[in-house]
Amino acid sequence: MNFTVVPLSIDWREKGAVSPVIDALEGITKIKTGKLFTLSVQEIVDRNSSGNPGCDVGSTHEAFESIKQHGLTTEANYHSGGNGTCNAKIEDESVTKITGYENVLANSEQALMMEVANQPVAVTVDASGSDFQYYSSGVFTGKCGTSLDHGVTVVGYGNVSDNGLKYWLMVD
Repeated sequence: MNFTVVPLSIDWREKGAVSPVIDALEGITKIKTGKLFTLSVQEIVDRNSSGNPGCDVGSTHEAFESIKQHGLTTEANYHSGGNGTCNAKIEDESVTKITGYENVLANSEQALMMEVANQPVAVTVDASGSDFQYYSSGVFTGKCGTSLDHGVTVVGYGNVSDNGLKYWLMVD
């Protein structure tokens, strides 16, 4: 479902498609099934294909490939010591699965807007700068880098903020 004309603004939080853990897949599952689950991030970390699991490894593509192959259960259902081993029994209890994923055209706000008009979208940003690290609220106007190192979810956008700027709504 793609729009050729997108709404002026959208906020998937207002539509109940963003859970406390904040994951694009959780929002998509809510939109498709009507059910909002808090999915297990630890299950993906434990299943990391690099053989070196942990919070600072892996990629969105690896996570999507893993979910495509195995599905994903809820945070409440998945228990792990964080030691990099998966609970194989849990894989039988997945509450969501994907059949594929796509990359949004790089450096195209219009392409991203068209996707976010349909659903929350996982993106990677440069979170290494102090402007970003100390950001707390409002429209971010600090310096943006190009060393993509942190995954967030774009849950909406708007064409005019209180100070007249276009903006993206991102949750971490």
